[in-house]
Amino acid sequence: MVPCHELLYLPDEERYEELSRIPSATRTASISGTQVREQYLNQGRLLPDWFTRPEVAEILAETYPPRHRQGVCIWFTGLSGAGKSTTAEALTVLLLEHGRQVTVLDGDVVRTHLSKGLGFSKEDRDTNIRRIGFVAAEVVRHGGVAVCAAVSPYRATRNDIRTLVGAEHFVEVLVDTPLEVCETRDTKGMYAKARRGEIKGFTGLDDPYEPPETPEISLDTVIHTPEDNARRILQHLLQRGFVRAQTAGGTNGTQAAPVESLQ
Repeated sequence: MVPCHELLYLPDEERYEELSRIPSATRTASISGTQVREQYLNQGRLLPDWFTRPEVAEILAETYPPRHRQGVCIWFTGLSGAGKSTTAEALTVLLLEHGRQVTVLDGDVVRTHLSKGLGFSKEDRDTNIRRIGFVAAEVVRHGGVAVCAAVSPYRATRNDIRTLVGAEHFVEVLVDTPLEVCETRDTKGMYAKARRGEIKGFTGLDDPYEPPETPEISLDTVIHTPEDNARRILQHLLQRGFVRAQTAGGTNGTQAAPVESLQ
């Protein structure tokens, strides 16, 4: 058996040496596996020549793109009329301005296409949400941003979508608007029909809505405008590296990407 000794790089001498043979006052350099991922690959920085060969560094950069080129799913959940779609639209504009490619998956629109023929039983609602989640996961896998706006009333189903997309690439946004406020925004008359008994199993009235226990973001649409809330979500994405900050000149070095919508 050949013993394996820890090696450190000596920048002043441009060579590696076993840790046990290095005097305590000697200047050394090393990069941990976590640093490789967080400080180099996620930031789009090439690894230094002393750490690995340039050819290997380029392969790693291609295999593991920087965070701002990785996919992410922003999943809006809340009661009908809470303001999910309106906030999603405002966020989409901001994401495009920051050069991200966006696919919008609106629950109502998806029902007319991908989920045409489904009803509003628990099973059909779950099927609709899982279809949205599957498409979102594919968008994320290919490096895009999926902005999903659906009531998605059941906690277990949303958690399944988080797992499908990948927890590190899933941002759950609770649009926390009170029921009485949602009813005043009832432009489609759905709440009124449900109150009259014309619609059965309506979420928030005679069918439960299970809010997230620990959403990444919770929004108040009574005090804050959709634009304010969208900027809050954008700030969260900036902090996590999924979006690059704009430069002093007002751009982030990329042109605005096209938006796609399932409609």
